[in-house]
Amino acid sequence: MPITEILARNAQLYGPEICLTEINLDLQEKHNVIWKEYELIENNPAGEYRREMSWRVFDEKANRLANLLIKRGIKKGDKVAILLMNCLEWLPVYFGILKAGAVAVPLNFRYTAEEIRYCLNLSDTVALVFGPEFIGRLETIYDQIIPKVKMLFFAGEGRPSFAESYDRLTANCSSEAPDVKLTDDDDAAVYFSSGTTGFPKAILHTHRSLMSACITEQKHHGQTREDNFLCIPPLYHTGAKMHWFGSFLVGGKAVLLRGIKPEWILKTVSEEKITIVWLLVPWAQDILDAIERGDVKLEDYQLSQWRLMHIGAQPVPPSLIRRWKQYFPDHLYDTNYGLSESCGPGCVHLGVENIHKVGAIGVPGYGWEAKIVKENGDPVAPGEVGELVVKGPGMMKCYYKDPEATAAVLKDGWLYTGDMARLDEDGFIYLVDRKKDVIITGGENIYPVQIEDFLRSHDAIKDAAVIGLPDKRVGEIAAAIIELKPGYQCTEEDIESFCMSLPRYKRPRKIIFDKVPRNPTGKIEKPRLREKYGVVDIVAIETES
Repeated sequence: MPITEILARNAQLYGPEICLTEINLDLQEKHNVIWKEYELIENNPAGEYRREMSWRVFDEKANRLANLLIKRGIKKGDKVAILLMNCLEWLPVYFGILKAGAVAVPLNFRYTAEEIRYCLNLSDTVALVFGPEFIGRLETIYDQIIPKVKMLFFAGEGRPSFAESYDRLTANCSSEAPDVKLTDDDDAAVYFSSGTTGFPKAILHTHRSLMSACITEQKHHGQTREDNFLCIPPLYHTGAKMHWFGSFLVGGKAVLLRGIKPEWILKTVSEEKITIVWLLVPWAQDILDAIERGDVKLEDYQLSQWRLMHIGAQPVPPSLIRRWKQYFPDHLYDTNYGLSESCGPGCVHLGVENIHKVGAIGVPGYGWEAKIVKENGDPVAPGEVGELVVKGPGMMKCYYKDPEATAAVLKDGWLYTGDMARLDEDGFIYLVDRKKDVIITGGENIYPVQIEDFLRSHDAIKDAAVIGLPDKRVGEIAAAIIELKPGYQCTEEDIESFCMSLPRYKRPRKIIFDKVPRNPTGKIEKPRLREKYGVVDIVAIETES
């Protein structure tokens, strides 16, 4: 069943009920607005810091955009891109594109102008819906993307002269569903890889993929209509949206929070009666740090209804979850593993019943298979490290216009993830590291994630990244980039002493105190670190044989 039918069904069954709420506490703070239980004050001079949308309006807005696109000549399979910050308009735009039979192309809001141009060109985009934050970037590439991008629709105030008004045009279109026949096998969306190894790849998914994400997520976390999901990560990424899909499937509510301050997250959970929160590792870390510094006091918030905290998008340090359970002992916890190529989260997950296995990414998700293989494709023995491969209903159709890259990762019906992993005696999968991030020093394989997890257990360390730097003697050495918690002091000698409990070959040979850069989905941006430190003249520290 095409995913658009879920929206039509929800509008029919739950029409007047609120399904989406956008909250912008930064706007509230800047304008010193009095918060009265999130009630929106009419003619509020500060602007709308809280906006709501019902299922009926959601569906109607999607229909209006679909009819506009069809009226303008958009055909089934045409690509329409979205370049918006998280906002109330984002999801109706996405579903409007799908209802027109077109393919949605969400773009990373951190892309430079050149990256935007590259992705629009790679995906064969013919129309773009964008917001005010991107006027400047689009101005610089306008002459390069026109006439291939035939239509630019601007959502917001202060419309630039080179774009048309999304709000005005859609308001004059029918709110009835367009007569477009969709099937499970129709192309639905192009998502872009994180681009951690250069320009991103375009990942093509069908309606079957999107529906599978709805079902898998709901099976894992048991969302009901009584749940309220807090969505903080960017909607252009599969992670955030596909976790929301579990609530979408059952007609549950969601809140889009613009901002990641710990006090904003806790205040929103409290006031909006949030029951499910998906966090990235840095945000969970920030909440715990704020609690321990006394910046926030849990007794100031109503949190008893919060039943589930889950994390994905990057390896999760077990020490972080142990700390979390100290402050939130009643929370269910889950770790979710997935890729944009597997339609987001869920191809492997820990399961809320398996918290005793914290540290593992888990077992194959609902409807999925997984195995760990050698270079030749044969399974490894339990405990041995190999590449994680998965198979399931959410696998991508291909890398768009890149058959060579597609053939490299889709083999005999399996998706090769590029992640190195091992299997324990109970069948749980442990992520070891990215295949390309393995450091080979003196013939020994070092997996940075293992060292990073160890370093983050230090009381003074907020975050850590380990990269390989060239060394004439042993090939590569492990360098640890360490970000300290605010107010903490630490020396290289302190870190070296702390690492003495590691096997000698795993101990970092260079310590660098610096901020650990992460992208919007929480992944460490190791290419940036390699570029920054890879040309440093490293003098190898002699090791004992």
